[in-house]
Amino acid sequence: MDFDRAFGSKWRPYPRLEHLSGEESSPGGGSFRTDLAVEAHEVLRQSMGPQIPGVSTRTDETDFGSVTRVAITTPQAARALGKAMGNYITIDAPELPLRDRELEREVSQALARELVGLIRTSLNNVDFWAVPDFTTLICGLGNWNATPDAIGPLVAGKVMVTRHVYSMTPPEKRGGLKSVAAISPGVLGLTGIETAEVILGVVGRVRPNLVIVVDALAARSVSRLGTTIQLGDTGIQPGSGVGNRRFGITRETLGVPVIAVGVPTVVHAMTIVADALNIMGQAPQGANPEQPDPPRGIQDITGAPGLPPAVSQMLQPYLGTLIITPKEVDVLAKELSDVVAGGINYALHPAIDEEEIYQYLQ
Repeated sequence: MDFDRAFGSKWRPYPRLEHLSGEESSPGGGSFRTDLAVEAHEVLRQSMGPQIPGVSTRTDETDFGSVTRVAITTPQAARALGKAMGNYITIDAPELPLRDRELEREVSQALARELVGLIRTSLNNVDFWAVPDFTTLICGLGNWNATPDAIGPLVAGKVMVTRHVYSMTPPEKRGGLKSVAAISPGVLGLTGIETAEVILGVVGRVRPNLVIVVDALAARSVSRLGTTIQLGDTGIQPGSGVGNRRFGITRETLGVPVIAVGVPTVVHAMTIVADALNIMGQAPQGANPEQPDPPRGIQDITGAPGLPPAVSQMLQPYLGTLIITPKEVDVLAKELSDVVAGGINYALHPAIDEEEIYQYLQ
């Protein structure tokens, strides 16, 4: 196709996906059992101490829980944590599974504030609300046939899409509504097409100013399932948390800023076993409290932290690939998708008040 003729002289073809492997898109290239930067940082601190060069953190307490910001500023720190350089924001609301509507609104508003800040940072502090015809593409990643992986498609179905009617929006609302499109590209097993390939094709035709990807994540702690939301300005690596790393969906692959929003819905069984043994007071075999192990990056930890080698070898054939999710995950997925979609709507459509947004979600 002649891209200049089809899209104008400003069109720049994006990189071919064949040259963008998962390992190249993720600096750490590790297989640590969490998608959350805050958890990766917590584990790394256990071996490297409270101060990790190239990583800065800040936690703000809120009425509903806390907001933790992790900034990875050096390639060395990125390799150690197994995360790309950038900013990660974790919103913790321990009581979120209680289905308190007022609490859900507070979390949605907090998500909207953090999302607006990340968008402006990604756009070099440009006020996107003031940019005419600013278009955002929402991509709901995941398999809609598997409830723990359906967060993305559920959110994509609940955001306020306006691109097709934006030109017909009343003038009094147009200043507070932005052009938004949404897509659920499915997964490779359903479509035979890489998720990044589908999104790359849509971005090439729609040409949005921003892409927001929403996906389910894997956590290390059971307490984070259904209670945590992570935002990041580094894009996303679909399937990395469950050992199924696919092509990265990042600014480098798409050519536009990418904001990732994720919700933990699964945890590895091996991690649960390790935590249980730690609670029982068992230490790894061969550990010498007077001679601590040398610091090492998270990507070098092949097993669950704190799991004795003998126990790990015994459980590996049975629990090595087992992923666990709560029995009420269908309810959690629905409620969390409301919270995430509400936050995205708040951020992109400031002219719509709370009642209108939640009436739309219902």
